[in-house]
Amino acid sequence: MLDPIVNFFTRIFQWIGRGIGFAVGVILWPFMWAGHWYTQRGWILKAVLGLALLMLIGLYGYFIWNTQVWSNFNPAYAEAYNFTQPAGTAPAQPAPSATGETAGVEGEVKTCTNSAIVQVAADLIDFNVNENAWISSMILYKLGFFGMDWDRTPFLDNKASFQRGVNQAIRRTAVELVDTLGRVRGTSQIDQNLQDARGAITFDEETWYFGLRPFGPKTPTPSFYRTAASSLRAFNDRLMKCEVVFNARADNLLQFVDRIASDIGSTSDLIRDRSQNFNSGWFDTRADDRFWFAYGQLYGYYGILTAAHHDFQQILDNRGLTPLWNSVEGQLKAALAIQPLIISNGREDGWIMPTHLTTMGFYVLRVRSNLVEVRSVLDR
Repeated sequence: MLDPIVNFFTRIFQWIGRGIGFAVGVILWPFMWAGHWYTQRGWILKAVLGLALLMLIGLYGYFIWNTQVWSNFNPAYAEAYNFTQPAGTAPAQPAPSATGETAGVEGEVKTCTNSAIVQVAADLIDFNVNENAWISSMILYKLGFFGMDWDRTPFLDNKASFQRGVNQAIRRTAVELVDTLGRVRGTSQIDQNLQDARGAITFDEETWYFGLRPFGPKTPTPSFYRTAASSLRAFNDRLMKCEVVFNARADNLLQFVDRIASDIGSTSDLIRDRSQNFNSGWFDTRADDRFWFAYGQLYGYYGILTAAHHDFQQILDNRGLTPLWNSVEGQLKAALAIQPLIISNGREDGWIMPTHLTTMGFYVLRVRSNLVEVRSVLDR
């Protein structure tokens, strides 16, 4: 009675086994053909091809290692900073404004001190390109996975997206340092160190040592970013020597917060679009890019806004904004605690696959909402 059933399932498993064997054979056939072809070549060609193969294996090993190992990654890194006046330096002094008057409490222009924002921005660049390899401009990342952009695959692209998110926060900060924070008034001269930093950090993120447009050798992206970090540190050195100013005015803080809120808002819209229009759960190969870009952006702003707390301490205390600012920092830290192994972009009402992208979007909106509230208090 049971023989027909047993025979049926036996044939099913045989077909499955043959199908798996056929698939494995198709995958291995190019390698077997290449191995057979290689054994029939002369020893000189064998040596050249063997050396090239070893170099390729080494490059891929180096590439995979750098995409998977995140050196000095610490979601609570901002807590390690101790923004205090360096020993032996003069206390911060109000500098003359463009009209010749000394700035008051709501218009403090600092000099002979250290800017925490500039320090953190330089440290984040160092984290991105010195403590870690800059993934986006590595030759194997640019070549992709058999011609397919790594961002369209479910693996080896998370660190690149994270680094670009951190870099986005640094770029926004560099622009504000040039336009407002590093000068007394909008009509005063732009500081050259900050200008150099802005130009270097806004360089494109994917340049390798050689390119086609234009054709020829190039300076790679990490070199430009290292120059930006050096320029930021040079500005801070001159600031401590009383040679330049840091304009910690309330209106500058208002603009800085407003620009950060707008920047985060753009990322929120990016997440919303992906979350609403692509609900493939664990099979959405672009969800991890959106998630880790947003994560990196919040990672960068966590340190920068913590630094701004120090640089604008007097303004925050006078306006009663310290509790609200602490709330922003707390929400950033809470968002950085979300580190799923695999990013899923499931439906919001789904019950099988989680919605990591929507969760990150929720935290991004919470941070933005609090920044908008800070801005409205400063605008009163």
